[in-house]
Amino acid sequence: MPGKGHDGGGTADTSTDAPAMTALPSPRARLMALLRPYRGALLLSLALMFVQSAATLAQPWVGGLLTSRLVFSQGFGDLLWLLFVLVAAQAALGYAISVQLQAVSGRLVADAGAQLYAHLQSLPLAWHQERRRGDVLSLLTGDIYRLGGYLTGTLVPLLPLLFTLVGALAMMLRLAPAIAVAIAILMPILFVVLKIVGRRLRPLGHAAQQAWAEQSASAEQNLAMLPVIKGFDTAGLEAERYGQTTSDLYQVTLRQARLEGAIAPVVRVLSAGVILLLLGLAGRLIVREELTAGQLVSLFLYGLVLVSPVGQLSQLYGHTQSARGALDRLFEALDARPERDDGTVVLDDPRGELRFEGVRFAYPGRPPLFEGLDLHVRAGETLALTGPNGAGKSTLAHLLQRLVEPQAGRILIDGIDLREATLSSLRAQVGVVAQQVLLFNDTVAGNIAYGRADATAADIQHAARAARAHDFIADLPQGYDTVIGDQGVKLSGGQKQRLSLARALLRDPSVLVLDEATAMFDPDGEREFIRECRDLFAQRTVILITHRPASLALADRVLRLDGGRLHEVQGER
Repeated sequence: MPGKGHDGGGTADTSTDAPAMTALPSPRARLMALLRPYRGALLLSLALMFVQSAATLAQPWVGGLLTSRLVFSQGFGDLLWLLFVLVAAQAALGYAISVQLQAVSGRLVADAGAQLYAHLQSLPLAWHQERRRGDVLSLLTGDIYRLGGYLTGTLVPLLPLLFTLVGALAMMLRLAPAIAVAIAILMPILFVVLKIVGRRLRPLGHAAQQAWAEQSASAEQNLAMLPVIKGFDTAGLEAERYGQTTSDLYQVTLRQARLEGAIAPVVRVLSAGVILLLLGLAGRLIVREELTAGQLVSLFLYGLVLVSPVGQLSQLYGHTQSARGALDRLFEALDARPERDDGTVVLDDPRGELRFEGVRFAYPGRPPLFEGLDLHVRAGETLALTGPNGAGKSTLAHLLQRLVEPQAGRILIDGIDLREATLSSLRAQVGVVAQQVLLFNDTVAGNIAYGRADATAADIQHAARAARAHDFIADLPQGYDTVIGDQGVKLSGGQKQRLSLARALLRDPSVLVLDEATAMFDPDGEREFIRECRDLFAQRTVILITHRPASLALADRVLRLDGGRLHEVQGER
């Protein structure tokens, strides 16, 4: 029935308007959750790191003993061999740790990337429509790799670094308590400097991620719009715009690199200054015979050992701050709520009776498109919808597939609320040939059989013949095995539309929505299509969104959608 403009008594669906008020885990808890599946491999890496740290801490002690024996002309061959074994063990452990962490990092990036991709696929279309594809791509191609590098290359080594730092200080405390205390007092000054620098690194890290996303989005958009760019001869202008994004990225990353790069050298210089100062103090202790030459060598070597963990800890702080931007973007995407799929009814073989009852729908920030819309489509009926652009005809198809949700009212198929049906079974029974044809860079057969992995060559050909696509496919260089390029760039508009139609027909849905599906057909092709579709349409419920008289002739009823209301039209068939 035509819409009457009332609320229809439908229940409001607020599932997409009011997010659940659940407390989100802290960033630290999320990082630990990401590492948990790899805890066995990481524990092994940590054990190897601690053994490597122990070997590192033993070397200065052995070096001091060796010096003492040399000074007193005692045998030292065993200490030379021990020192060689420690150095060799340290090198071998370093190799093992590097390989182990690389394996964990690669596995983590692969698993987390797959999880992120699956989550992005589960998000509502509205989430993707509010973002540029380049921004989403940068999550998968940039941020996720930074996450893996940060976790395994920066965060995991933290405990062994602290062990080395504390161990070196403890050994120095045993050799010369005054010097060790002095170092313990001076070291916090270094971390205060790092804290000040780190405050500048975090916004730079976020700006770098944003600049990277801008560059990716610009490249993705320009490649997608290449025919328009060439047609309007604006290649130079677009190249200049893209060059500006690369320049912006360069400037941000250069500032970030300068700041990050300055941290380690400054820390090393300050550390070396502190060590030399303390060596001067140690010299006085030697003069007073409170320190031996061997102990002095050990102190000096432990001082050198301290420089490395302090420098790495300084880089850890900088990396943590610069990684926050990438992590925030990833967590923002992971926090987005997937589209609802809590239905339990499986639609096996519905008759295809459709009812819209009191449906209210509005896109975010826009006036309602429908306000209390009512519509009844009988099972097996072919209904034609006409109306001006922007009236909401294509939105009805999106509502049928639950790509968008009504804010009030309900939609039923054979008396079952669409929200009670599982998404997979619903979308298997509602086929849509959209006005904007979307094809994969795959073979013709692969595009037609998309979503029907069990389709045989005969099934594919039957669907192609029904869509009036078989003849032009047979003329392609490899027939059904011809790769058609991104978005079917090697095909004409009409050929792409016929492939899209064949893909929908192959799934044999109970409800078929054709959104200007014959817009690209020539008159002869449209007449042939209509002649062949009469029997096909008799087996299912069909909604034709069209203005073409030949297509309107297929309809049992013609309704005009205008101003959110449906009006039955006479004399258009």
